[in-house]
Amino acid sequence: MTVLSSETPAEPALGRHPAQRRVLAVLTATQVLGGIAVATGVAISTLAAATLSGSETIGGLAQTSAVTGAAVLAIPMARAAARHGRRAALTLAYGAGTLGAVIAVLAAALEAWPLLLAGLFLFGGGSAGGLAARYAATDLARPTHAARDLSIVVWATTIGSVAGPNLAHPADELGRAMGLSEWAGPYALAAVAYGLAVLGVFALLRPDPLQTAGPKTTARRSSGWHTLRTTPRARLAVAAIVVSHMVMVSVMTMTPVHLNHGHASLTVVGVVISLHIAGMYALAPVAGWLADRHGRIPVLLAGMALLASAAALATVSAPHHVTRLTIALVLLGLGWSFGLVAGSALLTESVTPPDRPAVQGISDLMMNVGGALGGLAAGAIVTVFSYGTLAAISVLLVLPMTAALTVAWLRRPAP
Repeated sequence: MTVLSSETPAEPALGRHPAQRRVLAVLTATQVLGGIAVATGVAISTLAAATLSGSETIGGLAQTSAVTGAAVLAIPMARAAARHGRRAALTLAYGAGTLGAVIAVLAAALEAWPLLLAGLFLFGGGSAGGLAARYAATDLARPTHAARDLSIVVWATTIGSVAGPNLAHPADELGRAMGLSEWAGPYALAAVAYGLAVLGVFALLRPDPLQTAGPKTTARRSSGWHTLRTTPRARLAVAAIVVSHMVMVSVMTMTPVHLNHGHASLTVVGVVISLHIAGMYALAPVAGWLADRHGRIPVLLAGMALLASAAALATVSAPHHVTRLTIALVLLGLGWSFGLVAGSALLTESVTPPDRPAVQGISDLMMNVGGALGGLAAGAIVTVFSYGTLAAISVLLVLPMTAALTVAWLRRPAP
């Protein structure tokens, strides 16, 4: 039996590395566990914070805390990956998520909403791990299959995202039956799921894909930013990812509020959001196949077209137009998926292996910051103007990105 170490060279580009199948299996399994934890937390955090504090404003800070935590942890994770490999980075992320979930259980027991927000900040580390896992899938991938391998890990999030919210209520009932406080059960479930993800990554992600792909690198504080400044295609990829995420979060966040104005039931709102999530993750392998088959930029352009179509349809959808809004949210999810998969593949192939962890970390940082700003701006726009105005502004955000991608496509070198 051949033992692979961090110095084991990768196979030639035309062959599949013998460890890649194992790497994908481990990443997929831990992505399901992480998805369950994240989705469970998303399902209850706003209500838990609002209940414990008696304020809907504080309730709104719950998701902001988690998103901020994911953004802040992106850079330490990138440095950990550069110095010690993907296993160390993902262990850090899922470990932070586990600790955050445990703190949330304690906060529920003490009925202390500030402690809950602190726990959710660390809880967001699990989200950062889920994002970083997609890049780990590309370390040993063949160049012609990088987007497809990446998309498999993104697709695995579908299972956790669907299962998590449905497990929240049974976990709450089980927790109360065991003597835990209200809200503690779902967070305990999230802690277990994150903990299993930590064990899975630490014990099974061997050989480490990043260290196996090339020699160890020393993380430099400015290397990622310098690489982005000097690599136009990397900047283009990051911009496309950020725009895709900002538009998706902005429109998605306010759609339930818009539906509520039309007196839609919680069941209807839940179905719409579920179909939106299915659009985000379920067809990710299709986006990956297209990106490998036809190129990254054409798929990014298709993603921008889907986002613009979704926002345009939302612009002309009244609160009672449930069918239109459902179609708009599915298209919105598909556009995000195309943008994330193709943009991540373009970013990875645009920079040298030693620079990838730092640049990928900056990409996830900017993606989360863009999503947080988009969510905050969306609420203000809808409050002052309307949902239709928000959707129209989203179309305008997509247009410059589409123009930049078109120029890059037209300037591509001849085959």
